[in-house]
Amino acid sequence: MDPHDRPASAGRRRAAIATAGAVAALAGLAAGAYLLDGPIGTSWQWAFGPGAPGTAAQGERLYAQHCASCHGDRLQGQPDWQARKSDGKLPAPPHDATGHTWHHSDQQLFQLTKFGLKHIAPLGYVSDMPAYEGVLSDAQIRAVLGFIKESWPPEIRERQARLGRRP
Repeated sequence: MDPHDRPASAGRRRAAIATAGAVAALAGLAAGAYLLDGPIGTSWQWAFGPGAPGTAAQGERLYAQHCASCHGDRLQGQPDWQARKSDGKLPAPPHDATGHTWHHSDQQLFQLTKFGLKHIAPLGYVSDMPAYEGVLSDAQIRAVLGFIKESWPPEIRERQARLGRRP
């Protein structure tokens, strides 16, 4: 064996190990992104699902404190919620089964509540919906969303839960 072959062989092994490490790191990042983004039926569903232990009462209290003044004490929304006001904004929609809240995935509902509409609405859309980042913790937002979802009939909850699932 030529002594000059040894360094090249060792270099190839180091390169192969580095490549394998990079591939593993990328796979880990991809898996983490997938877990954060979905599937809704697992991590997000547990966080938002109706009947999550200890969150129903907290969600109801937080909803009454932060949401009911616009969305109604019975989740009924503001009158004529589908017709724009004179300022061009839409009134607060209902969060019960008569509204469109359940047309959004858990991830969208969470982001909308935490960051406001800028994450899901078209550019230039204006709304009175505030962002709750820095006001409510992630766990508190999940509790409020769980409280809202408890008002939906089972078939609506099932349809909404399918929105965020990956094929």
